[in-house]
Amino acid sequence: MKWRLAAGLAGVLIAGSAQAAVTDRSAAGFEVTEATTIAAPARKVWLTLMQPAKWWSGQHTWSGEAKNLSIDPSGCFCEQLKHGAVRHMTVTYAEENAQPRMFGGLGPLQFTGAAGHLGVTLKAAPAGGTEVVLTYDVGGYAKGGLAERFAEPVDRVLGEQLARLKKAAETGKPD
Repeated sequence: MKWRLAAGLAGVLIAGSAQAAVTDRSAAGFEVTEATTIAAPARKVWLTLMQPAKWWSGQHTWSGEAKNLSIDPSGCFCEQLKHGAVRHMTVTYAEENAQPRMFGGLGPLQFTGAAGHLGVTLKAAPAGGTEVVLTYDVGGYAKGGLAERFAEPVDRVLGEQLARLKKAAETGKPD
């Protein structure tokens, strides 16, 4: 399995657009890494990242509408519901234009004993633009196995969101 993962990742790197992988898994949890280069300066990527309503897919919200999402760099990646709210993650560190870090369980992980650390790193790309690396380390308990049930779906969803962030930062529109 590891060699297929490495070969697949190498093929994506050669293609040059983005890379995505479940980079580690064990009985205790898993790690997902997503990376891409965005043709925009770090400041623009940061400002777009901090406005998930502009790029996150409504299909991956509790309300069904991305417009209800917000990130406050001093504390919350939240979603407003008609009769309540959801704290998707707690912002634990935010270095403007460079790196937010958040802690919590995204989506169905909220129904388990699992939680994770999401780090996003922005840095200047050698050929221009901004390199974005997203890493989500998830650990804890989930009936039926955490990595077995959630690693690939989390990888797909985060890959989709990073692609939407890229498009929104480059064009102003996620779709």
